[in-house]
Amino acid sequence: MLPADLKAVVSGGASGLGLAVAERIVAEGGRVALLDVQDEAGRQAAAALGSHALFVHCDVTDEAGVDGAVRAAHAALGGLNLAVNCAGIVGAGKLLGRDGPMAGEFFARVVAINLTGTLHVDKAAAQLMQANTPGADGERGLLIHTASVAAYEGQIGQIAYAATKAGVIGMVLPIARELARYGIRAMAIAPGIFATPMVAGMTPELQASLGAQVPFPSRLGRPAEYAELVLAIVRNPMLNGTTIRLDGAIRMQPK
Repeated sequence: MLPADLKAVVSGGASGLGLAVAERIVAEGGRVALLDVQDEAGRQAAAALGSHALFVHCDVTDEAGVDGAVRAAHAALGGLNLAVNCAGIVGAGKLLGRDGPMAGEFFARVVAINLTGTLHVDKAAAQLMQANTPGADGERGLLIHTASVAAYEGQIGQIAYAATKAGVIGMVLPIARELARYGIRAMAIAPGIFATPMVAGMTPELQASLGAQVPFPSRLGRPAEYAELVLAIVRNPMLNGTTIRLDGAIRMQPK
């Protein structure tokens, strides 16, 4: 696929990694729908991006709502050939915390947003992509998951988060194998420590400390670098069914 031909939905597109992806798609001449629960931020972001972008309210935990949002985006964009899953929460919590064992409801909420939410977007998008006119190599679409290095080196307090990020990685190969018949690829990106809104809320000292843990380049990752990798995956049809770490060679310590 060529970036200028992209018609994309990006969950969590109102801020952070998702917004960076949307910005890059529009800069390349593509069209994008920002799916998010942050209505005001989403509307403002879409307005700033111009006529090639729109905002659609979407709670990824709501299966019917996701179906409706993706269909609305498909209609507004005149098609759909890329879905990037950036919606997610950190969900920090210990198995045995100060106030007692982790509540099952807490774990289930993180799963509902990070893992099941990704599934909801994938299947809604793939259902529409399968009807696309095939391009070079018979390609009809691409699904991208946002994982994390926590899937491999989850830290203390990241039980729920690490489990869900391992889950979105685990889905990639079977999805790619199943959807190969339709010419739809599936990939995942596992970022390290990036300058997202969550990190921006930390003190400058803590941000500097986190960046110093990265071997090279010894700094926080930039959302634009995540977006650059999304575009590289779009351009290279042999990238399918796997996960790419985007982490400056960091390997997270226990805490």
